[in-house]
Formats: sequence, C-alpha cells, structure tokens
Amino acid sequence: MSKHEATFEIHSKSDSYAVRRILEQAYDTIREESRSVREGTDDATALLQEFKALREEARQPTTGKLTITYEQYGDEFDR
Repeated sequence: MSKHEATFEIHSKSDSYAVRRILEQAYDTIREESRSVREGTDDATALLQEFKALREEARQPTTGKLTITYEQYGDEFDR
C-alpha cells in the first residue's frame, strides 16, 4: 500500500475560493459517478452526504487547510 498526501494552506480569500472550487468539482464528479455506477446504494448516499458537507463548509471564506490523502492498496481492478 502506498499513501500520498497534499496539503493546501488557506491564508486568503483567493485560497478559500480555490478550495471551494476543488470541493465543488469533487462533489459534482462523485455525484455523477454515483448516478451511473452506485445509484441507490447506501455507501453512495453516505459518500455524497460527506462531500456535500465539505462543500457547504467551504462556502464560508475562512483560513484553514485542505488535506487530500490518496491511498493505493495495490489490488488491480478486474478487466
């Protein structure tokens, strides 16, 4: 398993706007994927709610940080 992490420090309104856009894009992408792949499943609903909460919190411009973690488990997908 490998783990990659990036942190974006939010020090200005411009930074806050960038984070808001990142989270809006993530939410929109997950929503679209959920419709086509996981529609109606409990995990899709929970995942969407989590990203919706993140998106809503990012609408208020404040200082802080956004940390993204990507973990690879090493398992390949069935082809």
